[in-house]
Amino acid sequence: MSLGDEHGFGDSARTDDGYGGSGQTRTRLPERAGDPYGGARRGGRSSSRSLVTVVGVVVLLIAAIAFANRGGDGSASQDATRDQPRTSPTAASGERPVRTKTGGVPTGYAHDAQGAQSAAANYSVALGSAEMFSTDQRHAIVDTVYAPGVAARRRSELDNAYSNEKFLSNIGLDKHGTAPSGQTFVSRIIPVGTKITSLSGNTASVEVWYTSLFGLSGEASTNPVSESWYTTTYQLTWVGNDWKITDFQQKDGPVPVGRDQKASTADDMTKAVEEYGGFTYAR
Repeated sequence: MSLGDEHGFGDSARTDDGYGGSGQTRTRLPERAGDPYGGARRGGRSSSRSLVTVVGVVVLLIAAIAFANRGGDGSASQDATRDQPRTSPTAASGERPVRTKTGGVPTGYAHDAQGAQSAAANYSVALGSAEMFSTDQRHAIVDTVYAPGVAARRRSELDNAYSNEKFLSNIGLDKHGTAPSGQTFVSRIIPVGTKITSLSGNTASVEVWYTSLFGLSGEASTNPVSESWYTTTYQLTWVGNDWKITDFQQKDGPVPVGRDQKASTADDMTKAVEEYGGFTYAR
């Protein structure tokens, strides 16, 4: 397991030292001077695709108007949908969200399948955060999310990895893990969904599918913030009246097809990262 595996770093963060194993650094060049995000875009939409989009919007609008103007008391519709599920598989289904934090990480999960999924999702967010590049904060996170018998070893492994100057240089940070002046370091994980793969007494295996944002936001950045997709399987154990990580494995994807959207400017990306906070996840 590598540092890149745990944090979902994209290709631009992978080195030939074992932190991902690709041996290459991917750099996105700017199209407009002073804005590395200006050229990070896909081609324009074709006229046929635009036409399909317009037609789809019109059809939805007509359907909405028809629904709003529908006569009757709606009893027939209620009868037809009475036996249908009230929620979709992706709807939140947790009995209660966690309300406590330890070292800035949500803790205090239910001793059941939903609690294990919530723990795995929130631990993913913590382990993929920019705070992991600060020694004190990293130690606090590791001690919180890992089981006591695993935390000390994991803390030592991560200290060695995060002190590797070549790794830090490849992702645009100095030897202290600090971004260059005028740039903002971005490292975030956003869980999309979770799934229990096994649950037996005090042990559980949970898959977390998530997207990862990683890079440097700023005018002079040669490693602009990019998006990656991963699924990490966490092995959890119930210890100290909470779920804790004992091991994990990561794989790429599932990766959705990218939309034809223009990449944001460096200023917009920096502003978004500074203004939009994260969430506490509950299954």
